[in-house]
Amino acid sequence: MPRQNRVTPDGRIVADPARGLFMGNRGILHDRDGRLGRALWRHKAWICCALSFRGRRLALAAPGHYTQLFFLDEAVALAAGHRPCAECRRADYHRFRDAWGAAGLGLAARAPEIDAVLHRHRVTAKTRRQATHLADIAGLPDGCFIRHGTRPALVLGSGLLPFSMSGYLPPRPRPEAGGVTVLTPAPLVAVLAAGYRPQLHASAG
Repeated sequence: MPRQNRVTPDGRIVADPARGLFMGNRGILHDRDGRLGRALWRHKAWICCALSFRGRRLALAAPGHYTQLFFLDEAVALAAGHRPCAECRRADYHRFRDAWGAAGLGLAARAPEIDAVLHRHRVTAKTRRQATHLADIAGLPDGCFIRHGTRPALVLGSGLLPFSMSGYLPPRPRPEAGGVTVLTPAPLVAVLAAGYRPQLHASAG
């Protein structure tokens, strides 16, 4: 039976057998039996990590260790509010931080400062669930997620790619204008607009 450790663009943590390209960390979310509790995070440093790094190995949901979360690709991780890890993805982290500065969010910002800003935009204080915002689809950059019909969809070029746990579905035409609900936190939309390019699943084409 698959573990509850896959993260969707709309912020849910679900059980699914499909594999992802990246791993994430929000702290210890599981109990001694490996089951997730009600907490969706234990700290503000929500990071997106490489699946392998320097040969390190850790059992899934090991007692006393952080809960490994998994994403289809980096665009999904960004939509869920995660940023590149500064250790295992150092080059990507520096690209991200450069785009963060270029977006006017703070030159030479340190990771804790970035995490504090992101946390204000990725969850709502009352419900502790994913925060969303409204925007005109005409101004959205590639790599962000919107709510499209009954499922999240990736904005990419002239298309919208509906999300599934195992990959993207065939693209739908992207409207030229109109208000949409954006799942990717506003600061990360700005980072994408400033030139940061997330690594996408092969099904994105």
